[in-house]
Amino acid sequence: GRINGGPILSGDTFIVGTYELVFHAGDYLRARGVSLTEPAFLDVIPIRFGMSDVSAHYHVPLLISPYGYSTYRGS
Repeated sequence: GRINGGPILSGDTFIVGTYELVFHAGDYLRARGVSLTEPAFLDVIPIRFGMSDVSAHYHVPLLISPYGYSTYRGS
């Protein structure tokens, strides 16, 4: 899935700092018919990252499965 409606931050709200995105992975996977244990091994995944350049584009992809995830700074 992707965030609909454009960037999360823009203009004056986009400042240098540390941010956190919270991915509700369990809900996402369940909505797509994936069978999960209860409680899910990975239900909510917080990703904390720093943004040091307000003119840069930040893309924070999350690759998930019921038992693992990976993230990186995309382009």
